[in-house]
Formats: sequence, structure tokens, C-alpha cells
Amino acid sequence: MTKLGSRIFSRLVILVPYAWLVFFFLVPFVIVFRISLSTTAIAQPPYEPVFRLADGIAGIVDNIRQLSFDNFIWLTEDALYINAYLSSIKIAGISTFLALLIAYPIAYGMAQAPRTWRPTLLMLVILPFWTSFLIRVYAWIAILKPEGLLNQLLLSLGLINEPLIILNTNWAIYIGIVYSYLPFMILPIYSALEKMDHSLIEAAQDLGCPPISAFWKVTFPLSLAGVVAGCMLVFIPAVGEFVIPDLLGGSQTLMIGKTLWTEFNSNRDWPLSAAVATVLLLILVVPIVFFQNMQAKAEERGK
Repeated sequence: MTKLGSRIFSRLVILVPYAWLVFFFLVPFVIVFRISLSTTAIAQPPYEPVFRLADGIAGIVDNIRQLSFDNFIWLTEDALYINAYLSSIKIAGISTFLALLIAYPIAYGMAQAPRTWRPTLLMLVILPFWTSFLIRVYAWIAILKPEGLLNQLLLSLGLINEPLIILNTNWAIYIGIVYSYLPFMILPIYSALEKMDHSLIEAAQDLGCPPISAFWKVTFPLSLAGVVAGCMLVFIPAVGEFVIPDLLGGSQTLMIGKTLWTEFNSNRDWPLSAAVATVLLLILVVPIVFFQNMQAKAEERGK
């Protein structure tokens, strides 16, 4: 391959992820943002479109002058949406922390297991994905309800005198999110721990470092990239989760995913719903940018 051909090929390879981002992230975001600037109407679709190409350049310029951010202003004035955002971030944060507490020992055990066992352990982690997500969430309803399997087991063991009320509470949401997204936390941490040079632990112990101190001074810092990646993979989808809060949390659960669904389907207020989705996306972009900057700094230190 000539130098010119190799340059063209390398640029095409780089162009593929950019094209993916443009068509599947930037274009949908622009469409949603465009709807958020429109006004509600009794029509199909239920809003007055802005920036229509049929209006020509003069019409588009006139629309720009008349743009209204009333939908975004309304979000700051209505406590429902503010509380929904804060509740979503809180639930997603607690669920991510609980997932990390459970996933790290599992990933550490997998990384310490004999190499012949590791493919089997990886398969067991991925195995729940072979079943429908909706079926797995419905299974937790059968487990957590007052007459469910968990209460029956605890009652039979004599650990409780009356059934626990777990379903339709935040604890049920935590359980559902942690169970559903646990593999996304385990796999990045396992990948980081597996690549770690274990001779560093031996060197630390030879220098008199206790096992616990060696873990916090050597193992955990080297696995921090996997920890951050796992936390992002759990936190970001958990913030906008709809199915788990709706099925396990009940009608009293306030999360932005349920609020967004209500505005789109029940209230038919697409402009306000689009504004809610736009703000949610901007909230999620912040941790993504933070993670990318953290990775870039780590790579610079590594060099």
C-alpha cells in the first residue's frame, strides 16, 4: 500500500467513529433540542415546528429571532422537575456505590482465580444477559413482594415475624438497578485487575507492607481506571432508568425517566419533554467529560 493509500485508509478509520457520533448522537440531540424550543399544539405531532426548511433562509432567520426558552425556564420554576432530577441522581449514585461494593470483590476474586477458570467465571457474569431484561425485573417482583420467595425464606428460618415491605420502595429500586447493571461494573474492574503486574504486590510485601496496605497503596490505585469506567457505565443509564422504578418502585417513585415518559405519553407535551431530555443529557455529559479528562491525564502520566 502506498503512502497516499495508507493516509486515506487511516483517515477513513478515524472517520467511522466520528460519523457514528454524528448520526446517532448529534443528529438526534439536535432534533430533540429543536422540539424543546417549539410550542405545544393540538396537532400531529403535538408541537409547532421551528426551523422548517420550507420557510427558506428568511423564515429560518425570523424563527431564530422568535426563539423561546420558556420550556427550560419552566423546568427551573417547577419543583417537580428539580426534585425528579435530584432524586434520580441520588438513586443512581447510591445504586452505583452499592454495585461497586459488590462488584469489586467479585472482580478481584476472578482476577486471582486460575486462568483456566476465568472464562467460566466471565460466562457466569454475562449469563443474566441471556435472559430478557424485562423478565428479570418481573422476577424480582415475585421475589420481593410480601408473599414472595424472600419473605417466605426469612419467615421459615425464623429471622422475621412478619413479611418485610420491600417492593414499591427505594430499596427495591436499588436491588433492581444493582442486579441489572452489576456486570457493567464487574467487567471493567476485572479487566484492570487482570492486566495488573502482580510482582508489584510481592515487592510491596517484601518491603514490609501489610496485605491491606498493599491493596490500598498498589492494587486499588492501579484498578482505579476500571472502577471509574464501571461507575460511569452504571451511573449514566441508572439516572434515566424507567422500567425498574416503574415496576419495582411503584407510583410514588420520583425519577426523571418516569417524569419524561409521563410528559411524552400522558400529557402529550413534547416540547417540555424534549427540554427535560436535553437537560438530562447535559447532566450526563458532565461525568463523561470528567472521565475522559481523567483517562487522558492517566495516559500522560503513564508516558
